[in-house]
Amino acid sequence: MQTATYAKSLDMIQKLDLLDQMKLIDQLTDLVRQRMTAHHGHSILELQGLGKEIWQDIDAQKYVDRERASWDG
Repeated sequence: MQTATYAKSLDMIQKLDLLDQMKLIDQLTDLVRQRMTAHHGHSILELQGLGKEIWQDIDAQKYVDRERASWDG
């Protein structure tokens, strides 16, 4: 952020009347939300298949059966 530009902008904003300042806040909020939405993080789908080699030679049903049996103590 350029300090001089920011200071100049702030000075101009302080000269606005209250209604215009409120409108500016609304517009800036919308602008920031749009930018945040456009720059979203990662999708959960990116994790698909991650670690699949760990389960490669394991029978899923046998694994579940062993886990369920362990619940009984």
